[in-house]
Amino acid sequence: METQVVTRQMLVGGKWMSNERTFEVFDSHNNEVIAHVPSATEEEMLKAIEEAERTVNQRKILPVHERIRILTKVSEYMEAHHETFAVTIAREGSKTITEARSEVTRATQTIRISAEEARRMKGETINFDQNPGSENRVGYFKRFPVGIVGAITPFNDPLNLVAHKIGPAIAAGNAIILKPASATPLSALKLAEAFVEAGLPGGYLSVITGSGKEIGDTLVTHPAIKMISFTGGANAGEAITKRVGTKKVSMELGSNSPVIVLQDADLPKAVHACCSGAFSAAGQNCIGVQRIYVERSVYAEFLDGITEASMALNVGDKMNERTDVGPMINEKEAVRVAEWVNQAVEQGAKIETGGVREGAYYSPTVLTNVSPDSTIAKEEVFGPVVIVEPIDDLEQAIEKANAVNYGLHAGIFTKDLNKAFQAIEKIDVGGIMINDSSDYRIDEMPFGGTKGSGIGREGIKYSMDSMTEQKVVCFNIDE
Repeated sequence: METQVVTRQMLVGGKWMSNERTFEVFDSHNNEVIAHVPSATEEEMLKAIEEAERTVNQRKILPVHERIRILTKVSEYMEAHHETFAVTIAREGSKTITEARSEVTRATQTIRISAEEARRMKGETINFDQNPGSENRVGYFKRFPVGIVGAITPFNDPLNLVAHKIGPAIAAGNAIILKPASATPLSALKLAEAFVEAGLPGGYLSVITGSGKEIGDTLVTHPAIKMISFTGGANAGEAITKRVGTKKVSMELGSNSPVIVLQDADLPKAVHACCSGAFSAAGQNCIGVQRIYVERSVYAEFLDGITEASMALNVGDKMNERTDVGPMINEKEAVRVAEWVNQAVEQGAKIETGGVREGAYYSPTVLTNVSPDSTIAKEEVFGPVVIVEPIDDLEQAIEKANAVNYGLHAGIFTKDLNKAFQAIEKIDVGGIMINDSSDYRIDEMPFGGTKGSGIGREGIKYSMDSMTEQKVVCFNIDE
């Protein structure tokens, strides 16, 4: 059946706009064009910023009840169009249709939680009379929106990561300009439709599609943009932080997540969780399992288990409900992963299973005997590859877990509470999962990392904290 190619508009200051310049969006399964999307110019980005600036300067702050109403209507729209959203995610991205449906459910919850948190965004009173001489002073602090948030999102969760920017920004009373990944802009535009249908006033939301090299710098450096919220690669994130000056920033920059399996672990549970955590979304998951450290007495059994589980995964058409692992986002990324694996093999690594590339598909791969100096051991692979290594004890595992410049999530499997708490205290990460793999997350929790994994925390309430300013109010009352 011939693929239907659609032409989409972008949202600029609440209005849908076309552009003579477009770029193509591809289906990674067969590299067919599925859409033409506007390739915005710097002038169009400036127009979006001007519309947002006019909105925040001329309007009163959107009342909380209006934010709640709009966000609730958006979540209802998403529920009503659940399958359309899922198909969009699967077609433009690399998730299977089953994974895409799960993402829609999560993104809907993200928007719904944003509505709930809008109700709970409060300040608190301050006891000024704790200071001698301030007995006649009373007051409080209140949170105010920063104004305009600039947001940049990656391809791997093209709906939910967009929802994690827009939902909290609107809940906090801000305007937001979003630049989605060029590989997967359709999900973001579909979510923008929901906000337009829900009656969000024009100027509060723009979704600008196009080249980051052409329009990204304008978004990041414009003085009207008061905060940058970025999710993506470490190099891009570092470059942005050097450009933003004194703006507020939130950076989620990826990881190289370790999981520790001790000899008292429930091995079948650990195998299942680590296999899922390593290969869901074709490994293109910032908290996906990349390194597994297994105590020697159970290493062989665990390795046999995860190798067998990996071989049993069904790799194929992402629109097939029986598929476990789809393609990577494009062939270029699959080639990069293959090169990293081949480099590791040249340095002594062994491929226990996988290691095969066909176009954008890369088979689930288990590596052993990987040199700590290889790229795949130190950097974020962002592909369906996991390293399994024996360790002598927990102390050695913790040392190895901390030996990279990332610290997003980690996991440990053990029945020993003392060892679990030792790992909690000593592993340098933003989140640690006990008897679960590193890729466990719910959208309400604080999410972010240490070291090269980023700055700040996402998760609706925590994003709203960073998207607002605290203003102190103090009354000096005459007696």
